[in-house]
Amino acid sequence: MSQSSPTREVARRVFATEFNDAGYTFKESDDERAPVYTLLPTGESANRVFFVGTLTEKEDVGEDDEYWRGRIVDPTGTFFVYAGQYQPEAASTLRDLEPPAYVAVVGKPRTYETDDGSINVSVRPESISVVDADVRDRWVVEAAERTIERVAAYDDEGNEYARMADEQYDLDPETYRAAALSALEGLDETDELDAEAPPEA
Repeated sequence: MSQSSPTREVARRVFATEFNDAGYTFKESDDERAPVYTLLPTGESANRVFFVGTLTEKEDVGEDDEYWRGRIVDPTGTFFVYAGQYQPEAASTLRDLEPPAYVAVVGKPRTYETDDGSINVSVRPESISVVDADVRDRWVVEAAERTIERVAAYDDEGNEYARMADEQYDLDPETYRAAALSALEGLDETDELDAEAPPEA
């Protein structure tokens, strides 16, 4: 089982389609320094996320200081990352990168409510690094596996985060399983599927 590390929370592998639905945040304690968690609709808490996708555009949306917004697309949808003076490494990476580029991002989920009351979810990146297609494909496989595992465990009575997701979201976890399977099917079928093909009789 996963061990809880006192230093940094494990970064959850999550697809954009599920991440963008994860508008509910909570703390495990009343301590003001307690970490804030985003509740994934498949019944998992996420203090940090890890995703890989294609940086399709970037823009400096800051008024006085640089504040970079990046649009990163995975097989299921779009992540938005925002990096400014408090994320200097990620901001300089966004400044220097020329889209399109495959990037791996580790960061913290951020939610904010828009004027019309809807919740937008974005990522405040701790690190952004350029990767190749192999790394992207491997992440898709891992994220799909994690997503399918979370959906499989969703109905376990003892799964407190799934019960919380049930209360907070009117969402069917099966949609994320379907998105994960679809992302897997979209990979170049030669590499992933050949490795698992049964031997010919």
